[in-house]
Amino acid sequence: MSTKDFVAYTKSGQEIISELDTNIQRGLSQKEVEARLEQYGENTLKEEETRSLLQKFIDQFKDFMIIVLLVASVISAFVGYMEGEGPTDSIIILIVVLLNAVLGVFQEAKAEDAINALRDMSSPEANVLRDGGYVKIKSTELVPGDVVSLEAGDIVPADLRLVETNSLKVEEAALTGESVPVEKYAEAVIEKEAGIGDRSNMAFSSTNITYGRALGVVTHTGMDTEVGHIAAMLSSTEKQLTPLQKDQEKLGKTLTYLIIAIAILTFIVGVFLKGFSPIQMLLVSISLAVAAIPEGLPAISTIILSLGTQTMAARNALVRTLPAVETLGSTKVICSDKTGTLTLNQMTVEKVYYDGQLHYAQDPLDSSGKFIRSFAFPNDSKVDAQGNVNGDPTETALIQYALDHDMDLKGQLRQFPRVEEIPFDSGRKLMSTIHETDDGRYLVFVKGAPDQLIKRSTSIQKDQEVIEMTAADREEIIEVNANLGRQALRVLAGAYKIIDEIPTEVTTETLEKDLIFTGLVGMIDPERTEAKASIEKARLAGIRTVMITGDHAMTAQAIAERLTILDPNDSDNERHVMTGAQLDEITDDQLAKEVGNYSVYARVSPEHKVRIIRAWQANDAVVSMTGDGVNDAPSLKQADIGVGMGITGTEVSKGASDMVLADDNFQTIVVAVEEGRKVFANIQKAVQFLLSANLGEVITLFTATLFGWVILEPIHILWINLVTDVFPAIALGMEKAESDVMLHRPRTKKDSFLSFGVAPSILYQGILEALITLFVYWYAAEGPMQTTLVGEERHVLAETMAFITLGLIQLFHSYNVKSVFASLFSRNPFDNKWLNLAFLVSGAMLLGVVLIPGISQFFDVHALTTGQWGIVVAAAFSIVVVVEIVKFIMRTTGFADKYNQ
Repeated sequence: MSTKDFVAYTKSGQEIISELDTNIQRGLSQKEVEARLEQYGENTLKEEETRSLLQKFIDQFKDFMIIVLLVASVISAFVGYMEGEGPTDSIIILIVVLLNAVLGVFQEAKAEDAINALRDMSSPEANVLRDGGYVKIKSTELVPGDVVSLEAGDIVPADLRLVETNSLKVEEAALTGESVPVEKYAEAVIEKEAGIGDRSNMAFSSTNITYGRALGVVTHTGMDTEVGHIAAMLSSTEKQLTPLQKDQEKLGKTLTYLIIAIAILTFIVGVFLKGFSPIQMLLVSISLAVAAIPEGLPAISTIILSLGTQTMAARNALVRTLPAVETLGSTKVICSDKTGTLTLNQMTVEKVYYDGQLHYAQDPLDSSGKFIRSFAFPNDSKVDAQGNVNGDPTETALIQYALDHDMDLKGQLRQFPRVEEIPFDSGRKLMSTIHETDDGRYLVFVKGAPDQLIKRSTSIQKDQEVIEMTAADREEIIEVNANLGRQALRVLAGAYKIIDEIPTEVTTETLEKDLIFTGLVGMIDPERTEAKASIEKARLAGIRTVMITGDHAMTAQAIAERLTILDPNDSDNERHVMTGAQLDEITDDQLAKEVGNYSVYARVSPEHKVRIIRAWQANDAVVSMTGDGVNDAPSLKQADIGVGMGITGTEVSKGASDMVLADDNFQTIVVAVEEGRKVFANIQKAVQFLLSANLGEVITLFTATLFGWVILEPIHILWINLVTDVFPAIALGMEKAESDVMLHRPRTKKDSFLSFGVAPSILYQGILEALITLFVYWYAAEGPMQTTLVGEERHVLAETMAFITLGLIQLFHSYNVKSVFASLFSRNPFDNKWLNLAFLVSGAMLLGVVLIPGISQFFDVHALTTGQWGIVVAAAFSIVVVVEIVKFIMRTTGFADKYNQ
């Protein structure tokens, strides 16, 4: 049974006590607890049904590209055995498949950490009323109806309807995103439509008590709590395939269909038109299929992505899933949580008003004056030995302000010790302390809500003088307070007075009257200094930043204007801010149509965040979500790439993320986007290189079949694929980012590996490779090349020259693909030392087949004369010359500009 549908915040405390059949004086009996434990279950989050490692491992082979690789492995083994060469290439492919599967299992296991972290957040103990007495129990043993006592420092063990509160403040940032602790009131009764952040009579599981005391009745436990609801959302949210994964799957399917069609066509042409034997043509068709499959692509992509993760780690972006590296590069929208991500999650004094003037917090200030003491003295924050200020965020901001102005707080408190106080009360919204002076009199300092202090003040301090507060003074203070509020500053007022003796009864009526007003302090959780520049850089890269927060609309709008997410000069900015309540009034379809009109979402719940991300995804946008709280976890998982905060982030948010920022710096996201774009560009280079090479091989074999030629043996194809494909492709993954990488628009979900001019480049470059290879074979076998060889020997020589030419073409061509349209010589062509090394190593392995005795017989190749080597090298190098000419034509005719938008 469940209390999931039990709406506690709309009922009074007495109604809750009655409906849950509990007693505020004695609590539940042990017998009632056992019955309810049986009925509702333990107060724990439900564990997901976990699959075994074997099941996870088997699932990795359901990926289409993996299936293609397995087929390639079978084909390679078949060819190897038919030719008596063994299954060498097949074994290499299987190793790649197994490596991918192991990596996939590891990544999936890491992703499960999010829900485990949620489970670990539960409070280990709770102070609960049982059988008339308070006892400490494990929070897992709580049941609906239990009466729980809370005080500062406690973690709330379950969802509670508060029935008694005493100046209670609860820090809910991880759950709601609100940057300051919220005040709670037992007597409040809330409307059903209210969001989590507005349910001021509730205390939610896993939040923290920062101030005061309370008594609450457990209303929801386990998966029925708000944290449990988030855990359920995490379980049900399906992780989106990344653009890279979609591209690989699509490319794999397309290649498979083409390969099968071409292999069948080649077999038919060879057997029925050219008269080759079926066995011979079966071998040729299988060789062609092996040539067409870029079996190294998934492994090469993995290697390039891994290199990207190392670069990102050095720049404080820790990638948890490899495809996330590339996904960042295609990000179109960054949906960012405000608190702790765009802001510091640290209340800070920004503006102050005293002596009738408004000042910035950095302006010089007399730290021994009454103004600063009226905020630092009535304050319960503590300064530890290391100088850190601990306590309520608002109060710590005031103490930090005093310390920043060199106030000797401890010394002044020793000089004026606190002898009495009236604690903060949410009803009167004030806190007062009484301090003894050297002359036997007493200083009374009061801080609190401006409207309350103005009513209780009769005088005002200006320029070290105390004068009577006039109506004009009151109006000015009210206007300044309103202006600070419009800037989303949290405003407190300070006052003091001197008394000869402490009243017999220290109450608000006897003490908090006839005060001397000292001034106002405006505080805010400020934006991160680097965030504004990063948002502007993202904008230039075509990336839109959207703020999503649980904070109030006015606060969110003010921060968004300061960060330029909203135009600070636009007087109609309120129109671009949507609240959670407004979100509830529109359907998902309406939101998808209107999502582009809003840059700021305020007072939202975890469900709202997921809806917003889905709305952008419905518009084919690749969405990145950044966040640090429990409330961000479902949206982090829903996004195409979730980015968690490494310092302030909860383990839940980090576990649900694809990438974690080690420095919690929004700027690092933009750096990671740049790296992601470079990684995609480099994978494109590898794809262009591999597919143009494979296309060249396919056209060569198919055309040769049409002419009745046997131009390459299966072992030649396998060796070229093994030697000249892998090393240069990996080296291309280490190319430096092109200078304009952050000036292009983000790639869309419709764009693929073959976009931005890659597809036509593959096509004409593959044709060029085939034409050059076919020409060399013709020239050696049937053309005017001078040789004394005839018959089978001349055919073997021609095969050898075609084999070496095709291999060298691919090595020279690896330099062509450093850029799709730019000239190879527009920058240093040898600036990639890894590509240079790959060229030399692959070239040595290719030429060694002909030059090393013993190996040459194994590959059935013929030795070449100096002249023949000259023909081969010149023909292979011609690919560079021709591609340079074609690129020049593309640039001058505007063809390149069409793809470089």
